[in-house]
Amino acid sequence: MASLKYEDAGVNIEAGNQAVERMKGHVKKTFTKDVLTGLGSFGSLYSLKNIINNYDDPVLVQSIDGVGTKTKVAVMCGKFENLGYDLFSAATNDIVVMGAKPITFLDYVAHDKLDPEIMEELVKGMSKACAECGVSLVGGETAEMPGVYQAGEIDMVGVITGVVDKNKVINGENIKEGDVVFGLSSSGLHTNGYSFARKLFFDVAGNKHTDTYPELEGKTIGDVLLEPHINYTNIVHDFLDNGVDIKGMAHITGGGFIENIPRVLPEGLGAQISKDSFDTPAVFKVMQRIGEISEFEMYRSFNMGIGMAIIASQDQYEKMQQLAEKHTNTKLYQIGKITNSGKVEII
Repeated sequence: MASLKYEDAGVNIEAGNQAVERMKGHVKKTFTKDVLTGLGSFGSLYSLKNIINNYDDPVLVQSIDGVGTKTKVAVMCGKFENLGYDLFSAATNDIVVMGAKPITFLDYVAHDKLDPEIMEELVKGMSKACAECGVSLVGGETAEMPGVYQAGEIDMVGVITGVVDKNKVINGENIKEGDVVFGLSSSGLHTNGYSFARKLFFDVAGNKHTDTYPELEGKTIGDVLLEPHINYTNIVHDFLDNGVDIKGMAHITGGGFIENIPRVLPEGLGAQISKDSFDTPAVFKVMQRIGEISEFEMYRSFNMGIGMAIIASQDQYEKMQQLAEKHTNTKLYQIGKITNSGKVEII
């Protein structure tokens, strides 16, 4: 029998090395002086000296997230860069809601067969997102696992670490009836509801990713589904740094308004959201029509046009609006109010 190599089992070490070489330049652009190790080390070293000096009682905040089956749409379309951006945003927005400033990011990407070009595109997107927020991409894992994933499949996971002063943690405890729910617009589905969306477009309607609908204004279904997940780090911290008193925030992800807003409300409180107070992207209206989906199910499955809910008193609105005007990637809306109903109502 001929001598076997690892590649005979479906794992290409040389492809892995090529991927690392392609990634290096993108990753290094995210490094700050606090990063003490380069690519290839067994672990990542990050100095906390400068961070500690900026906080009275620093608390680490961490979250881990993925991009769900948006990967399957990317594979279908052959477009991958936005997935890296999506991964960073999905994880980072989850700690921003607590008032945390993100500092480091780690990624895990798994394939059935490693393609160095695709890997570079993914990391390029992550690095772009990291650089926009002053975050260092300090490490990652690239796994090639034939037999675990079907041909062409990709899985992605990101881990974000941030820091916040203990006495400035935003946890919703001061929210009261009558407070206002503000919303930051989304770009579309972001990274949630893709199994449902794929079912609707590709199974129920029988569309191809290159098809379109009049409401999509010339964009293909694939392009609309691959719109990047907006990152709210900079606008939220602009609010906080300028003294906006935010009582609570909810990243509107899987579960939509119905499931996510209650996560930050004190017991017994609810919210009333006015669906006419913000713009709903056309993609949601198209999907609702295709599947004859109830309004409740839409608001429990998708973000419907609001990616971040911010709860504050009415007197914070003017300052928030002035600050929001310089952030061109999202819009601020006043979308509802806090009630004593104990549930989220869409009116």
